[in-house]
Amino acid sequence: MIAIFSNATARVRHDEKGATAVEYGIMVALIAVVIIVAVGLIGGNLTTTFSSVACNVKGGAYTAAKAADAAAGTAAVAESCTK
Repeated sequence: MIAIFSNATARVRHDEKGATAVEYGIMVALIAVVIIVAVGLIGGNLTTTFSSVACNVKGGAYTAAKAADAAAGTAAVAESCTK
């Protein structure tokens, strides 16, 4: 009986697969949060950049003017592509 108990406790002590999986899960979650924050911060700039490139490929001139609406607390972007 003692041998069975000691074998079971030895296996439990050396079995760290569960702890490793939890650690990897936490790392993946933190990386996902960093990616979401980075995309949120630079997402608007990427939209403007791609619009500018698309306009230039078409042979036009891209202009983006930001107009802030103080009453609403928002900023509107007027984009135009002229040829």
